[in-house]
Amino acid sequence: MAPSTPDSKRYVEHVMGMPISLALRGAHTDDASARSAWAAVMAELREVDRVFSTFRVDSVISRLGRGEIGPVDCPPEVTEVLGLAEWAEHDSGGAFRVRRPGPDGESVLDPNGVVKGWAAERAAEHLRALPDTGFCLSAGGDLVCRTLDPDGAPWRVGVEDPRSPSKIIAVIPIRSGAVATSGTAHRGEHIVDGRTGRPPADVASVTVVADTLTWADIDATAAYAHGRDAATWLRTRPDRTGLVVWRDGRTTVVA
Repeated sequence: MAPSTPDSKRYVEHVMGMPISLALRGAHTDDASARSAWAAVMAELREVDRVFSTFRVDSVISRLGRGEIGPVDCPPEVTEVLGLAEWAEHDSGGAFRVRRPGPDGESVLDPNGVVKGWAAERAAEHLRALPDTGFCLSAGGDLVCRTLDPDGAPWRVGVEDPRSPSKIIAVIPIRSGAVATSGTAHRGEHIVDGRTGRPPADVASVTVVADTLTWADIDATAAYAHGRDAATWLRTRPDRTGLVVWRDGRTTVVA
């Protein structure tokens, strides 16, 4: 997903294995305050990568997963993320889980289904501190946005067709809130139903709109994991709207 709006300044870097981009509009778009806020966003995300990356053997989460350290040895952010994962597993009936079978049959701790949205939401606090400035922060295509004027132009978020990612199948206007998508478009079958250990059937992508990117991201992944029940489960979530794209090309709007 990508935001579209006129008259905005854009910043782009790469961390956590994905592009991070920022669009600013308003009083502080290309001055020292804006650049300082962007630097703070990137510093926060680099620290998250140091702690949570499952691709780094020396990360805190990798060491915790191997049993080299215990929860008491971890920074408080690890406790927070694993607590969110417990809530998500409970609320999804076990479809969302942060432990998955490894190649040797052992359980692997992989909280990426929580970390991306949670990290971007935290990093956005540096942008909220910019006075009289709207922003749209994208973490690998999942977005948290703010506009200053509730009646002004929204950020317009394009939703990709998971069967043909160069095509946009929907545009979601966002003033303040978050949008996240889970699906097969860019990473293939990387999400499994925690109840079965297998990729879900029928669903191609789920896009969720929520107040925070933490829960938009979690619920998009959880709904996707529900497979053919994705839309039904998403309707049980309070204050969520979204779009489910099925593998046969049908779409279901959840409002």
